[in-house]
Amino acid sequence: MSQPLVKKDDDRDDEAEYSPFMGIEKGSVLQEARVFNDPQLDARRCSQVITKLLYLLNQGESFTKVEATEVFFSVTKLFQSRDLGLRRMVYLIIKELSPSADEVIIVTSSLMKDMNSKTDMYRANAIRVLCRITDGTLLTQIERYLKQAIVDKNPVVASAALVSGIHLLQTNPEIVKRWSNEVQEAVQSRAALVQFHALALLHQIRQNDRLAVSKLVTSLTRGTVRSPLAQCLLIRYTSQVIRESGNNTQSGDRPFYDYLESCLRHKSEMVIFEAAKAITELNGVTSRELTPAITVLQLFLSSSKPVLRFAAVRTLNKVAMAHPMAVTNCNIDMESLISDQNRSIATLAITTLLKTGNESSVDRLMKQITNFMSDIADEFKIVVVEAIRSLCLKFPLKYRSLMNFLSNILREEGGFDYKKAIVDSIVILIRDIPDAKESGLLHLCEFIEDCEFTYLSTQILHFLGVEGPKTSDPSKFIRYIYNRVHLENATVRASAVSTLAKFGAAVDELKPRIFVLLRRCLFDNDDEVRDRATLYLNTLGGDGSVVESDKDVKDFLFGSFEIPLVNLETSLKNYEPSEEAFDIISVPKEVKSQPLLEKKTQGKKPTGLGAPPSGPSSTADAYERLLLSIPEFTSFGKLFKSSAPVELTEAETEYAVNVVKHIFDRHVVFQYNCTNTIPEQLLEDVIVIVDASEAEEFSEVFAKPLRALPYDSPGQTFVAFEKSEGLPTAGKFSNTLKFIVKEVDPTTGEADDDGVEDEYQLEDLEVVAADYILKVGVSNFRNAWESMGPDSERVDEYGLGPRESLAEAVNTVINLLGLQPCEGTEVVPPNSRSHTCLMSGVFIGNVKVLVRLSFGLDGPKDVAMKLAVRSDDEAVSDAIHEIVASG
Repeated sequence: MSQPLVKKDDDRDDEAEYSPFMGIEKGSVLQEARVFNDPQLDARRCSQVITKLLYLLNQGESFTKVEATEVFFSVTKLFQSRDLGLRRMVYLIIKELSPSADEVIIVTSSLMKDMNSKTDMYRANAIRVLCRITDGTLLTQIERYLKQAIVDKNPVVASAALVSGIHLLQTNPEIVKRWSNEVQEAVQSRAALVQFHALALLHQIRQNDRLAVSKLVTSLTRGTVRSPLAQCLLIRYTSQVIRESGNNTQSGDRPFYDYLESCLRHKSEMVIFEAAKAITELNGVTSRELTPAITVLQLFLSSSKPVLRFAAVRTLNKVAMAHPMAVTNCNIDMESLISDQNRSIATLAITTLLKTGNESSVDRLMKQITNFMSDIADEFKIVVVEAIRSLCLKFPLKYRSLMNFLSNILREEGGFDYKKAIVDSIVILIRDIPDAKESGLLHLCEFIEDCEFTYLSTQILHFLGVEGPKTSDPSKFIRYIYNRVHLENATVRASAVSTLAKFGAAVDELKPRIFVLLRRCLFDNDDEVRDRATLYLNTLGGDGSVVESDKDVKDFLFGSFEIPLVNLETSLKNYEPSEEAFDIISVPKEVKSQPLLEKKTQGKKPTGLGAPPSGPSSTADAYERLLLSIPEFTSFGKLFKSSAPVELTEAETEYAVNVVKHIFDRHVVFQYNCTNTIPEQLLEDVIVIVDASEAEEFSEVFAKPLRALPYDSPGQTFVAFEKSEGLPTAGKFSNTLKFIVKEVDPTTGEADDDGVEDEYQLEDLEVVAADYILKVGVSNFRNAWESMGPDSERVDEYGLGPRESLAEAVNTVINLLGLQPCEGTEVVPPNSRSHTCLMSGVFIGNVKVLVRLSFGLDGPKDVAMKLAVRSDDEAVSDAIHEIVASG
């Protein structure tokens, strides 16, 4: 929860950061938990200890099985206390500890006794706990009590039973569906929460039957749903029925639209807003049907409640994207919100005005925004910048005032994402509005003189090299570019050299001047700068050599580079100098594998294929050849991906084992690379026994043992599983290394005839969704994104919870998805409050995937994320969202 607001003159700075849980440790709290065993229970102290345990659990602290069991058995002794407050804490801790099936029996009798108690608080909480920790067998025993609780006179008990039913529907749907009559009766309850929970459960029970849902909504819209919360739910279900029925909004035959419109006259502001929002989101809604919804939202704009003003302006902002003319009547009210104390409201008001304003109002809006920009955070400024860009594209004749505004804010303080948004906007305006090209490029040139971000400087220089030669006077940009060669870091200097070369190739009259400048760059102290200058002088003919044709030069300098850099790097490393020159055409254009794998454990030889191959072939090719040499794997089809080796043993153990996961369309093969580090032993019939009880969608089809494993001689054993075709099936596998040990005579090196069976426990192995995604980069993310088209795009927002930093959140999601970060966006600038990460790859089935991740800090440490996915297959876009949602 947020800290309470205090006056600025209150001297409470030290208290604001104070937390009663600061500095507590798991070990000390577990020691305190012994108080649960005291003969004379201190209810207050026991409650405090349980509070600390709950805090640790909710902060992500993990308890071992032994620790959780000890705490659970101690907590069960607290049922003898009659203190109401302590009993509530006991219920909470039992739910959080989630006892195993054996332990549940310990508390079942106590909870069932409480469920039939005369104390309503006991009954409600006991129902919640029992339904949380019970299995299907016990549920059938208490089903009669739950049915009675649903129609109980006490609303707290009834709500507890209904909410438990919502949770149980996921695990025991057949049992919960038998409660329909009781739930239907609860829908008519006079208690607001009971009616709300009953309607939610009844809808979930019928959600797979479209006709049943339609009948439910029809009956309730004609009846009297008194609870505002339930009415909000009913509005949402009504909208769902309208969307699924596909009725034409203009036909007049819309039995549910009248209900939505009638809700606009409800006495509850919550219901009014929900109805207005639902109407604005209807497909094919007409201006006439929008009018009553827009009217009530306009009234909310002048409300004294900030939440209503925010909700109204946010909804109008969305409406303005599709129906800008319908929102123009609210412009006067929104202009008054520009000075609203809530900066979120003010930002939304401005962006809505920019979408709905006419050409004559642009200059007035710019004056208002100028004073406003200094008061808001960068993430809000980015929203405003994007709205201004859209406005400029809408009214291209106003480009001067809008371009000047963008140029002015570009020179002000701001983070990387904010400056990048401005630069991107200027670049788009230059491309789409021909008259804006020259002034826009000059604004960018002036910005890079003080730009502190290397990435932005290089991107601007690259763009300048493409667009600058097309202007009426290209020579005016040469001074700005050459200054970068003298004044910037090596990366920017190298980029400036490339930009100069592009001007020399495109503008003949500038070529002599460019030659002079490039020759000066030959004395730079950086290898990259000197090499580029030498290359471009040779290409342009500035070194006295015969120049190549204009077409070849321009193709070389301006053509797109479609070869992934990782492939080019690998090919260059594997190239052996000879009379035959390196041929760039031979470099593959698709990333086929992960970067070469390296053994991290020092002091040991690489185990099998865990080490990089010595030849020019990639690791993936070596793996593929190995698997094809085993007849049982030849029918599996094309190898999609091989993972990096995963260590299953600690360093310096007697047996070193790592595993490589090979992914096929319908199979997964585990290659266990084993090394025997004991000179006096010979291992025979080596095999890994894999327990797939926690991976129910996998079925073992083949295991290939290793006949012999002598000392320090790596070998492989394989286990293959079948899975559903083309799906990112996940699971957890337990591994046990089994073998026959034979003693070896150190003098003769001969092994005994008799051996002893033995086994060695390995670490567990997981197959995760990222294993089905191949890292494949793209040379130009923007072009690839736009060429994919918006039809397959899937967008959603996620709360990532508290994180140490924005960078930690970005890295977590990158690792979760297993895609290739593009254009250096995996690096988060220091102190950033927002960040955008671009990623690409290939999903199993050879489906291309592009991902745009937008991160932002929602509070001190909470991170929110917007995920946009485009792919060649809509199902793959949904699958990427499912990975994030379940991860």
